[in-house]
Amino acid sequence: MANQELQKLVEDAGVSRTEWEHLIDEWVFNERDRRILKRRLLDGICYEPLAEEFDLSVTQVKNIVYKSQKRLFSKLKI
Repeated sequence: MANQELQKLVEDAGVSRTEWEHLIDEWVFNERDRRILKRRLLDGICYEPLAEEFDLSVTQVKNIVYKSQKRLFSKLKI
């Protein structure tokens, strides 16, 4: 999902940033994965800078975001 599409989805969901953070904390169990998803979903950071920030490959970051996002969105029925 493109960064702009993802940001629009988050904004259109009618959920505040604080509520998003709470939902991510509740449904994403790994601390690193929570931090990555928050940076991607809420801050709009692209994969490459996230990979550098967390000392991971871009592929690893994409996988983490995909799996965490899928889990979170399934709980929200998005």
